[in-house]
Amino acid sequence: MAGRVLGSLIAVAQQKIASQVNLPSGYFVEYGGQFGSQQEATRILLSYGGIAIVVIFLLLYKAFNSARASFLVLANLPLALIGGVLAIYLTGGIMSIPSLIGLISVFGIAARNGIILVTHYHTLRVEGLSRDQVVLQGSKDRLAPVLMTAAAAALGLLPLLFGDIAGKELERPLAHVILGGLFTSTVLNMIIVPVLYSKYGWEKEEVFVRQLAIERGELLGGTER
Repeated sequence: MAGRVLGSLIAVAQQKIASQVNLPSGYFVEYGGQFGSQQEATRILLSYGGIAIVVIFLLLYKAFNSARASFLVLANLPLALIGGVLAIYLTGGIMSIPSLIGLISVFGIAARNGIILVTHYHTLRVEGLSRDQVVLQGSKDRLAPVLMTAAAAALGLLPLLFGDIAGKELERPLAHVILGGLFTSTVLNMIIVPVLYSKYGWEKEEVFVRQLAIERGELLGGTER
């Protein structure tokens, strides 16, 4: 059983006890010690993760002065969640503390990719490009920075995937989740966010775009380009 994650050991123990042990009425099994501490840490991390998402939204709203643009950036978070959850499923299906930390960590990278795209879209729009030009040109311009951000993080985590797991019991699950989240958020970010921006991020962004244009001294007319 050496090298096993604590959560998987408890899951095996719970399954065997449930199938092989008949407890008298009024008796039950309670798991404490390190597992109990892990469960408490999980609850705390989930709470902090929710707080982190709210704080990210508030910071985005402060930066963009637009709830719509902020939600477009936050659309990257579920895209990262897809890869993270899939990585957990493919590597044993155990949601451990390192896995949760990995999910929270990859949210930051996913949000940064969204910021890179949406900010550049707004910049191109101020320059007078049409909707299709903004989406196509902006996505092309920011493809390399988004890929470089993901590649830099992935290369730093790859060594944790190889070799004996001894000594990497905490780091390897974290690496699995971050790499899975990076893959889906990077790929889907370049597909879904441009579509969402074209459909939902254009019509009602006039106030923000005009404010940005005023700051640059390039105020555009009120007609849509």
